[in-house]
Amino acid sequence: MFVDQVKVYVKAGDGGNGIVAFRREIYVPMGGPAGGDGGDGGDIVFEVDEGLNTLMDFRYQRHFKAKRGENGMGKGMHGKNAEPLVLSVPPGTTVRDVNTGEVLADLIEHKQQAVIAKGGRGGRGNIRFASPRNPAPEIAENGEPGVERDIQIELKLIADVGLVGFPSVGKSTLLSTVSAARPKTADYHFTTLHPNLGVVDTADQRSFVLADLPGLIEGAHEGIGLGHQFLRHVERTRVILHVLDMASTEGRDPYEDFLTINKELEQYDPTLLERPMIIVANKMDLPEAEEQLAFFKEQLEEDYPIFPISTVTKDGIRDLLFAVANKLDEIPKNYKPVEEHEERVVYRFEKEEKAFSITRDPDGAYVLYGEKIEKLFKMTDFSRDESVQRFSRQLRGMGVDNALRERGAKDGDTVRLLDYEFEFME
Repeated sequence: MFVDQVKVYVKAGDGGNGIVAFRREIYVPMGGPAGGDGGDGGDIVFEVDEGLNTLMDFRYQRHFKAKRGENGMGKGMHGKNAEPLVLSVPPGTTVRDVNTGEVLADLIEHKQQAVIAKGGRGGRGNIRFASPRNPAPEIAENGEPGVERDIQIELKLIADVGLVGFPSVGKSTLLSTVSAARPKTADYHFTTLHPNLGVVDTADQRSFVLADLPGLIEGAHEGIGLGHQFLRHVERTRVILHVLDMASTEGRDPYEDFLTINKELEQYDPTLLERPMIIVANKMDLPEAEEQLAFFKEQLEEDYPIFPISTVTKDGIRDLLFAVANKLDEIPKNYKPVEEHEERVVYRFEKEEKAFSITRDPDGAYVLYGEKIEKLFKMTDFSRDESVQRFSRQLRGMGVDNALRERGAKDGDTVRLLDYEFEFME
């Protein structure tokens, strides 16, 4: 089964906790703090494996969590950093954040890597908080939480050549004729429900990857039919083979088919029509095909190379493959049909995210929330009085006390932050 789009949840590892410890060696009077830092949590990393061609590994496992870092140790020893969780994906994979729509990675080359979720840093041990004012602090941080996010993984095939055309024009049959691929074929529309890849070897020892892409219909650029499921796979092909049923076996006009498909390609991405296109006039073994081909050439306004073939008798296929291989030789692998523009850096003002926000629960309690304040809470060790006092000072410095007063909080009111409740005190 071909899987080209899937949603998964990833969670990078939390950082290990820093610890509170003191030196107690003999002959070391007043040894001082010796609590080490926690190790960093593991990243979630995607790596391209050119041996893969589907996202099947993500079909049955949708949750991925990296390991957390080790806690710090005595004698100032640092906890071990967690190894990254490396997930293999096929070339042509795009990773997008489901909530923001941001593209996190576009992975094309073999062994290319991208960090999709960053592991949390390790919490600091009490050795880091020593100062002349407080030479023996009993403060340590918990590890920073690792990034967690829902992502959409999408595969855009990296094929040299893409077969486009209406359903039932013979694309799958052509692929099975020129390569070892054996796509399912039948005499009804949309037999091909997902792209099929085949490696084509020409008689002069050249080769290229050919993709049979699901049939297009009018309105595909708007998602009608297979819509974008098909169109996104055309984006990375270097040459387009436009297959037409020149015998009009379904009563359609080949020239109208040609215009309709090209219009769909243009409306999806105007640069697609800038790529080299070769017209494949299929089913030339049937009656009336020669007459239809002559009429088609009269109507054709632009000068496209046309190759009459028959997948049944195999006539014309050898010349077609040589023409495709010759065209690919002219186009470098990193061919970009879009004209390169001068690179510019655009700076945009981004409003700094609020450190916290305040709402009220039905029972009257004030609720604090926000990424910054919640991270601060998770990194505080509430089992130690000094850490709690430090947390209170940090909240005051962020302006939480004043904000609560402005919202009407009075002495003794309940304030909630995640699972923690405390009383507001003037």
